[in-house]
Amino acid sequence: MKLRSSVSIMFAGLIAAATFTFAGCSESATVTPVAEDVESAEPAGDEDAASSHQHGVWWCGAHGVPEEECARCDKSLVAKFKAAGDWCEQDNRPDSQCFVCHPENFEKFASLYEAKHGERPKMPVE
Repeated sequence: MKLRSSVSIMFAGLIAAATFTFAGCSESATVTPVAEDVESAEPAGDEDAASSHQHGVWWCGAHGVPEEECARCDKSLVAKFKAAGDWCEQDNRPDSQCFVCHPENFEKFASLYEAKHGERPKMPVE
């Protein structure tokens, strides 16, 4: 009889544990984890791109540069790049970050990413 009571108690405990586990999983599914680097697809336009990917990470996957240097996401950087004469009027971005006119410029940024992660980043789609 004692054995049957012990088994019943253990079974009830397992049911309770499973209930809490699954309830916790469904709740955590709504939380977006913060990753160190995010490689996101390039949206249709710059305004969409700046708002559609995660900021506050090291790498701007949408534009292929470190986030802190991304003038397409952080419009406060534009004046600095323009004052330095580093601006592509045609593509509305720093000339040093214009992979449309200068695809070779991507190599500088790709080597930074590769040094940190051991793999090459994807070239952003313009």
